[in-house]
Amino acid sequence: MSVVLAERLAARAVTPAGPRAPTYEVDPSWPKIPKQWTLGQVSGVAIDERDHVWILQRPWSLGTDEVALNAEAECCTAAPPVMEFTPEGEYVRGWGGSGTGFEWPADEHGLHVDYKGNVWLSSAGGPRLPQKTENQLLKFTRDGKFLLQIGHRGASRGSLDTVNLNNAADMFVYPPTNELFVADGYVNRRVIVYDADAGTFKRMWGAYGNRPDDQVSNMQQPTGAGALQFNTVHGIRVSNDGHVYVADRLNNRIQIFSLQGKFEREFFIERRTKLLGTAFSIAFSEDAEQRYLYIADAGNGRIRLFDRQTLQEVQSFGRIGRYAGQFVFLHNVAVDSRGNVYTSEVGGGRRVQKFIRR
Repeated sequence: MSVVLAERLAARAVTPAGPRAPTYEVDPSWPKIPKQWTLGQVSGVAIDERDHVWILQRPWSLGTDEVALNAEAECCTAAPPVMEFTPEGEYVRGWGGSGTGFEWPADEHGLHVDYKGNVWLSSAGGPRLPQKTENQLLKFTRDGKFLLQIGHRGASRGSLDTVNLNNAADMFVYPPTNELFVADGYVNRRVIVYDADAGTFKRMWGAYGNRPDDQVSNMQQPTGAGALQFNTVHGIRVSNDGHVYVADRLNNRIQIFSLQGKFEREFFIERRTKLLGTAFSIAFSEDAEQRYLYIADAGNGRIRLFDRQTLQEVQSFGRIGRYAGQFVFLHNVAVDSRGNVYTSEVGGGRRVQKFIRR
C-alpha cells in the first residue's frame, strides 16, 4: 500500500461522517376519524406548539356515495372543516362553517396555526376559482371563536390592492415581528405582508422582488431564465434566521427573500414537469438550525428534502398512487418537533397521512 493511500484511509477513518438525512415510515392507521364522519379533500395540515395536528378539509367535495341519506345512519356525514388531533391520532375537536361577522371560505384551502395558537384560514383553488371572488383571510382562536378578517369577498382590485386578497393559498406568522406573510396566490401574483393583530398592510412584492404585474404571461418556462413574475404563489414559510421561502407552484421553483422582500436565491424542482406543478408547500426540519427544507412536489407525488444551505436534494419519498405512503394530488407538508412528517391530499387523494421519522 502506498504512503499516500494509507494516509487517505487513516484520515477517512477518523473523520466523522456528516449527519445522515432522515428516513420515514408511513403510519397507515393515522389518524382515528370518528366513525360518524368522513373526510373530503384535505387542503391543509399544520402543527401547533403541542405537536397537535390540525387539518382543513372540504365537506363540499364529498360525493353522493359517501354521505348518508338519513340522519340516524351510523355512517357517514361530513366531518367539520377544521379538525384537531393528538400526535397519536386521537380526535380532539372540530369546528367551522358559516357564522356571524365573517365570510367563511367557499373553497377551504390554507391552514396555519400561529405561535399564539390562533388558527388562520384562506379560501382558494376550488370550484369558485374562475369567479375570482374569494378575497379574504380569516383568523380564529383554537376553539373556533372569530377574531379577524382581512379582505372581503368580491372586492379584489388586483395584485396591487393592499386591502383584499384573491384566492390566497397559504400564510405564516413570523413571531419576532408578529407579521403575517401571505402567498397570494392563485389569481394575484405576490407575497403580501400584514400586521398579524391589526390586519394592516405592511408591504408586498413579486418574483425576484419585482413589482407584481397581472398583465405578464403566466405561460410555463421549462428552460432558460426564470419567469419574472410568480405563477401561482402556493406556499410560504419564514425560517428562524429570517429568510422568506416562497413556493412558486407552476414555475416549479422556490424563491428565497429577506424579510423586506429583497431577492436572495432560487432553485428549481424537476423544472420540466407539467403536471400540477412541483413547488406546492414548504416546511423546515425540527432542529433549531432548520437544516432541512421539505417540499411537497405534487406533480411527481414526492416529499423532497433539501439541505437549506447548499439547496441540494438529499432525500425524497413517495410516488403517485393510492396506497399508504403514496400520494394523489399531494397538497401540503408539515413537520412536528420530533421530525415526523404530515401530508395532505386534495383531488382524488382526500386524506392526511403521518410519516414517522426513523
